[in-house]
Amino acid sequence: MSKKFDVVVIGAGPAGYVAAIRAAQLGLKTACVEKWHNEKNEAVYGGTCLNVGCIPSKALLDSSHKYAEAQEDFKVHGISTGKVEMDVPSMIARKAKIVGQLTQGVKGLFMANKVEGIQGSGKLLKGKKVEVTSADGKTETLEADNIILAAGSAPIDIPPAPVDDETIVNSTGALEFQAVPKRLGVIGAGVIGLELGSVWSRLGSEVTVFEAMDAFLPAVDEQVAKDAKKVLEKQGLDIKLGAKVSGTKVAGKGKSKTVKVSYTDSEGDKEATFDKLIVAVGRRPYSEGLLADDCGVEKDERGFVKVDEYCATSVDGVYATGDLVRGPMLAHKGSEEGVMVAERIAGKATQVNYDLVPFVIYTHPEIAWVGKSEQQLKEEDVDYNVGTFPFSINGRAMAANESAGMVKMLADAKTDRILGCHIMGPSAADLVQQVAIAMEFSASAEDLALTMFSHPTLSEAVHEAALSVHGHAIHAANRKKRK
Repeated sequence: MSKKFDVVVIGAGPAGYVAAIRAAQLGLKTACVEKWHNEKNEAVYGGTCLNVGCIPSKALLDSSHKYAEAQEDFKVHGISTGKVEMDVPSMIARKAKIVGQLTQGVKGLFMANKVEGIQGSGKLLKGKKVEVTSADGKTETLEADNIILAAGSAPIDIPPAPVDDETIVNSTGALEFQAVPKRLGVIGAGVIGLELGSVWSRLGSEVTVFEAMDAFLPAVDEQVAKDAKKVLEKQGLDIKLGAKVSGTKVAGKGKSKTVKVSYTDSEGDKEATFDKLIVAVGRRPYSEGLLADDCGVEKDERGFVKVDEYCATSVDGVYATGDLVRGPMLAHKGSEEGVMVAERIAGKATQVNYDLVPFVIYTHPEIAWVGKSEQQLKEEDVDYNVGTFPFSINGRAMAANESAGMVKMLADAKTDRILGCHIMGPSAADLVQQVAIAMEFSASAEDLALTMFSHPTLSEAVHEAALSVHGHAIHAANRKKRK
């Protein structure tokens, strides 16, 4: 006899485990199926984000930044040290410890909220049933009034650079290097490629990033992207735009293995040799094997599950969230969708504001934005005003020796409503969240300009950018108003 639930969630990543917890909080009998498991065949929660994505990469980013600071920046503060060394295995072990603490934390939250965690691969069957195949091959069937698909995503593989998990790796393998590669190649100058490239560059790798597109970070405001490229190149990243990788060849044995990369740029065919190569060209929805042919749920040609604005599929009572569906593949976007779906199942009229999804690239300095970019507003023929303020004249940033970057704010010329904010600089991710909150309440640039900000803080740069929108910045020369 199959188990019966009010809600069954397939996947325990940021979209899935959050949906399961919220559903249980709302009084729904909930189960969450997760295929990831440990050596004891016990479910490991958190999905890509906690296990091999957001969290472990940030642990390495912070460790590598502290190392680079000790190597290069302590002397600015008058601090002298002896020779600074990085113990890579210890850094990786610290990362693993943090991951373990957080995944165990999700398990504890399941227990506290009475969510039944089930280890195995889940497959949606006809009639709102879920077939679960455990790590040891056993199967069971679950029934539910509502099913939430949250299986996540996986790295995209490309034929010219087949991953061997040793010399050519994807984003997961790049988190497990036990030594700093002397020469490191990265295919893809997106979020993942730049973050991972930054980690190993700080630790001493000679990093070359291959980007097939001619534009650098096209989703980012052009002015901010241009400044970011200069900063990252100054830090040592060799970013090759318009460089299309056509093939790779691994040679040598053991620790002497190398990989030769063939690529084409505006100057013609070229080759480069590396000790390690990271393939970071994006991610694809993990929908293979998730849906039975007769379950009724539809996918598009790229494998994304088709949903409406409330994440409902074509089958009544079946929803899909996170990386499985349209929109940016971001943990926080998936989590908010999980909450929305759980609450709508419980009868609450909740929705996600997809216009205000914050984006962050955790390089150093960070790059973050919310809302529209200047190029988007031009394309949409929106009349707007611009305000900017550089961190180079922000007292707190100067005191911290973190003065690269700026805040850029965009506001509607007629209503003054804030349309977007783009930041490159220290704590950009946290600063842009201030503006996201303001935008959620339809704030104007004047609203922020009239808000008191404590001094000295990095957030004063946000204040000054808001003042600058109308030429009222106090601590910087005001630019002429855009015609």
